[in-house]
Amino acid sequence: MNLLLITDTHLGAGQASILLDKLGALLDHADVIVHAGDITDISVIGALSEHAPVHAVLGNNDRGVKLPERRVFEAEGCEVAIVHDSGPSAGRAARLRRWFPTADVVVFGHSHMPSYETDVRADGHVQHQINPGSAIQRRRAPERTAAVVEIESGAVVVVRHVALP
Repeated sequence: MNLLLITDTHLGAGQASILLDKLGALLDHADVIVHAGDITDISVIGALSEHAPVHAVLGNNDRGVKLPERRVFEAEGCEVAIVHDSGPSAGRAARLRRWFPTADVVVFGHSHMPSYETDVRADGHVQHQINPGSAIQRRRAPERTAAVVEIESGAVVVVRHVALP
């Protein structure tokens, strides 16, 4: 199963095609799309859902968009959690572990900076903590990005960031 992770798209009404064009072939391989907030217009979710089921959360710039602030779902035996703002980078791993103690994957956004870390609990449970970066507004990031997570038999086998045009 392939998860396509995106966040911080900041697109208005009628602009979803900008995102779809940037994601290109990534959409063809996505079994599930995860959007970690700052969608800003619900039409973006509608456009994405034409390619794969979408799980999304509310971001700090989302107005009039009815989504939960946090969401947890199951993807091929893995627990996936989503939150927009993970708080300051100092203490992030422990904070995300506290918020989502059993999640195998935690997707977050807000900073527009792509990142990937693992947190390994004493019992060996690995939590993959991923900010896909922004597909639209790179801000201080070197490039626009999304992320892909491949899951096989209930385990994360690949996490990679993908540079976008």
